[in-house]
Amino acid sequence: MEPRRNEFDQPIGVPVPGWRSAQAPGREPLTGQYCRIEPVDVERHAGDLFDAYSSAADGRDWTYLAVGPFASLAAYREHLTRLAASADPLHYAVIDLASGRAVGTLALMRIDRANGVIEVGHIAYSPRLKRTRIATEAMFLLMNEVFGKLGYRRFEWKCDSLNEPSRSAALRYGFTFEGIFRQAIVYRERNRDTAWFSIIDGEWPALRSSYMRWLDASNFDAQGRQVERLADLIARQRSAT
Repeated sequence: MEPRRNEFDQPIGVPVPGWRSAQAPGREPLTGQYCRIEPVDVERHAGDLFDAYSSAADGRDWTYLAVGPFASLAAYREHLTRLAASADPLHYAVIDLASGRAVGTLALMRIDRANGVIEVGHIAYSPRLKRTRIATEAMFLLMNEVFGKLGYRRFEWKCDSLNEPSRSAALRYGFTFEGIFRQAIVYRERNRDTAWFSIIDGEWPALRSSYMRWLDASNFDAQGRQVERLADLIARQRSAT
């Protein structure tokens, strides 16, 4: 489609009539079928989270994060205290509804209400959360809040370009790869080239349908194994629209 042109015959972007701004994320819990996400609380979550992270065989889950691993509960409590005091990033604990325990954290960050842009980041999933329905539903709950309630136009995911599991997760969740920002960050005394991904509001209705089909109990067999992959559902939905 050819772009619109102004009176000087210059190409300009599509109109966004009546745009004001998106809403700030709230602190109320978001509850799904398998998990609840709620702002981190040191007293409620520190013990569960430290125990969940300690179930890992080694420290590789922290390689691409600026913090961790944590050698003691006291050190982790100090870290979680800093997270709980932050409004941007706004950090959430992921609660497994079956056990009632916190099994990971993630955050909404770089909250740009004026332009309707927000990012998910600081994702720290324990072994008890990875590759589960809970991990996917937590992301769905955030997306549904960001697009469905708060009115954002763009949802971003960024990671170290060398972090292949994170890049694969972004694509599985329906994000579109946008490119590499070279020498974007210095962390752990090393360079980070940052891979950028996004979902925009016009893509959300089809993605939401795919997520809901994947999360439905009928998509899992008696052993809890998925019948259809989320990536396949998303690809099929995209090809149909």
